[in-house]
Amino acid sequence: MIFAKDHKTLDMFDPLARFGPHRRERLEKSWARLFREEILPELPIHKLRPFFSESKGAPTKDLYAMLGIALLQQMHDLTDEETIDRVAFDLKWHFALNLSEGKAGDVYVCPKTLWTLRHLLSGNDLSGRIFQTATEKLAKLFSVNSSHQRLDSTHIFSNMRHLGRIGLFVRVIKTFLVNLKRHHIELFDALPQEMTEKFLRKSSESVFSMVKPSESGKTLSSLGDDLFFLARRFREEKAVAEMTSYRLLCRCLSEQCVVEDAGSATEKVRVKPNADVASDSLQNPSDPDATYSGHKGQGYQAQIMETYAPAPDNTLPEGGEPAGASDAPGLRLITHLAVEQAHQSDAHALIPAIASAKECGLAPAEVLADSLYGSEKNIEKAKAMGTEVVAPVPGGEGKGKSSALSEFALTDEGGIAKCPMGNAPIEDVARGNHREVVFAVEHCFGCLRKKDCPIRSVRNGYGFSYDRKQVKMARRRAREKTAVFRDRYRYRSGVESTMSELDRKTGVKRLRVRGMTAVRYCVTLKILGLNIFRAAAWSARNVGNPGPRGEKSDRNDAKYPVEAGISGILRTVRLLVCRLLDHPAPFPGWRRIAYSGGC
Repeated sequence: MIFAKDHKTLDMFDPLARFGPHRRERLEKSWARLFREEILPELPIHKLRPFFSESKGAPTKDLYAMLGIALLQQMHDLTDEETIDRVAFDLKWHFALNLSEGKAGDVYVCPKTLWTLRHLLSGNDLSGRIFQTATEKLAKLFSVNSSHQRLDSTHIFSNMRHLGRIGLFVRVIKTFLVNLKRHHIELFDALPQEMTEKFLRKSSESVFSMVKPSESGKTLSSLGDDLFFLARRFREEKAVAEMTSYRLLCRCLSEQCVVEDAGSATEKVRVKPNADVASDSLQNPSDPDATYSGHKGQGYQAQIMETYAPAPDNTLPEGGEPAGASDAPGLRLITHLAVEQAHQSDAHALIPAIASAKECGLAPAEVLADSLYGSEKNIEKAKAMGTEVVAPVPGGEGKGKSSALSEFALTDEGGIAKCPMGNAPIEDVARGNHREVVFAVEHCFGCLRKKDCPIRSVRNGYGFSYDRKQVKMARRRAREKTAVFRDRYRYRSGVESTMSELDRKTGVKRLRVRGMTAVRYCVTLKILGLNIFRAAAWSARNVGNPGPRGEKSDRNDAKYPVEAGISGILRTVRLLVCRLLDHPAPFPGWRRIAYSGGC
């Protein structure tokens, strides 16, 4: 049976009345109040209903509270045991989740319930729906301005050991032999005893880890032979071929080795050089989804895009006050995230990020990103979507033609007006998608910058050819050197503080789980947790000041608040009765006054 409280209906008596003024003030300024009033009622429990029966079985825990517990666990980076303790004893959690301490079942959750919930949320990708729903709510509540955003990626390590190639070979073979012995003991007994003892003795991995660097090639070659022997030995055994550990063994063989003279009687295996192994190859059999980034190592990565507020213009309007000087700083909200394998290039993440934010109604007008996102193709696609990308030219300053062209004065048609020394060309002709430019001999022959110039000797002088793409990149490189570009691009570095804050508060860079499904679930809820932390901190900083909609941020700081409408009258009566009777909770004989709407 399905049970879900109506968390949009308020209690007759103030749930904070039992706290003293100091504790009450701290609780109201914490994330707990925002979570209880704005996030908890919006959690998409309708996505969980299909997994439970409406008429059979014992009643479920409150589905709103269970989704809230899953979110709070990742927000605070807690183990299952720590989460159970928080639900049982933490008053802040009780308030945030709207749990009733009078009912023992409400403030206790068993580990199996957590496991089942996590399996449902991660296996059906419901964490993404939770993130989208809560983020849209926060954006609307705080009137977040999404016109300015910035994008970057962060590396994530799953709960796996980082293995070298020798360690990988040993772990793959050992895992297969253990499973083979467990499920097919007769086939295991038929293997050479020398091989099984070598890999299954307790010190096998430590022995291989002590190999001298000078002998590592020989050891790898020997392990490659063992890998090849096992793969060929059991490929005709259907029961063994269907084992996950055998498929991982074959994957390791195909990615790390080359079989020479395959199919012949003289076939043999050769281990690939390190440079020939693909970055998406198997890193550890305990986490087959993890891949390798040459820059950051093994694991996963998360693409994160967030809003930011540029500094107000310092020009004085007619009133004499700088524009935006009286406005409270806007809430920085993460509007998009995508969890990927570590080998994925950042160049492919920009357009999906813009499209995802657009679907949520948070489309950016400007995105700041580093050079990997700033290819010409990405800039053109983003422009067609109504977004300007501010990013350096990929590749940095090199000796290519586009780098050299940035020193030339260009015309509006894409031609060259003057060289860096101020000399005009004697010929500049368009030929299809290319242009050919020629400078006079007397200007180039003794030029001091000839070594850095792309010119070469031609029939009637010195010249070179260039295309439209090189002109576009040259213009971008020229703009990068201006003060206007530097002033706009300086806000991109702020996304690095977001990555640091995300790791410090939620532990996102080192997870307790393995596999893409579990990693995506944890990362998604942790990033949503950071949004909630930021929204609560923003609200606490602006207590008593006009909020983004113009109303007071703290709506309960008056001693006897008088509010408009039926909801406000009922709330005022409720607080008056509580204070007169000095009673923190509804007492027998009183019925709960239910009404919808906020206060």
